[in-house]
Amino acid sequence: MPTMVTPSRITLARKRRGLTLAELSQRCGMSVQSLSNYETGRTAPRPPTVQRLAAALDFPEQFFSGADIDELPADGISWRARTKTPPRVLDAARAAGTLAAQLHDWIDERFRLPEPDLPSLGKPDPETAAEMVRRRWELGHAPAPNMVHLLEAHGVRVFSLPPDSVEVDAFAVWRGTVPLVFLNTMKTVERSRFDAAHELGHLVMHGSGERSCTGPEAERQANDFASAFLMPTASVLGHMPAGSRVDQILQGKRIWKVSAMALTYRMHDLGLLTDWQYRSTCAELSARGYRTDEPEGLKKRETSQVLDKVFRGLRSKGVRPGDVAEEVGVTTEEMKAMVFGLTMTAVEGGGAHAYTPRGRGVLTLVR
Repeated sequence: MPTMVTPSRITLARKRRGLTLAELSQRCGMSVQSLSNYETGRTAPRPPTVQRLAAALDFPEQFFSGADIDELPADGISWRARTKTPPRVLDAARAAGTLAAQLHDWIDERFRLPEPDLPSLGKPDPETAAEMVRRRWELGHAPAPNMVHLLEAHGVRVFSLPPDSVEVDAFAVWRGTVPLVFLNTMKTVERSRFDAAHELGHLVMHGSGERSCTGPEAERQANDFASAFLMPTASVLGHMPAGSRVDQILQGKRIWKVSAMALTYRMHDLGLLTDWQYRSTCAELSARGYRTDEPEGLKKRETSQVLDKVFRGLRSKGVRPGDVAEEVGVTTEEMKAMVFGLTMTAVEGGGAHAYTPRGRGVLTLVR
């Protein structure tokens, strides 16, 4: 007898694993036509078939019988290297984000999360946009604090991308009125901070509807926003002398917790380095390994404060990570990849007040 299966969930699980129908066919021993019929709802798989699909896709069987899941809106995502990244990789990352959004919904039903506080800016240039957000968030000209904590404190929901999405730098999207950011945790701390600011730029400048903007121009604007947000003009001019040498730049980058290349670009943009100085500095930094890495860089990765408090609160009530994963319909490992690995490291205590099984508790964030 056929079982109740939601076709969109089969498609989502397949995309999450980065598989084509033909590849899934080889993996589970079913015909491409049968799989296509299951995904379109023309036919329903029988229980043994669902078991084979679940095993092939590494999803719990109950995942496939849940309600329809709307994938994150593709039109609202500006991929940084769309032309260079295989579509299946982008689909897998979007599917991972969609699953994280399901976890967010589960958490949102049980905790009171910070309300989104992202300004609607119209169409200012990136430099002005960065200044406006800094002013609204009362950052002044000081170096930006922990970027994940900062975004979360202002209502942005931040999740981590799984290791198999290493080709994707990061992405952000509005899901209704909720802003979501997904970060690659395989990059250096400095570059991850820049990614967080870059995605903030997309959220406040490009948003959705009439402001929606994707492609190379949107990426350039988001980069300029991140540069200005992390390294305010007054702060850089006050700390970095014109014509700084490489060793001075390596000292200076610690002030703003950015990569050496990012600070070099910002100094050139502000007229502190001539074109020749900029090119020669980039060449020397590249020779020292700073093009793709950050030697002697920051070691402590920025992770979620909200998710840490959530899992602490859940543990204090005897709710295990596996229980949450089961309710969301994913494996514990899948969920761990969404939440910076925090489910395995959260300890008991500290946050017991945050969780109420039959209502919404309060999560208070420290900015």
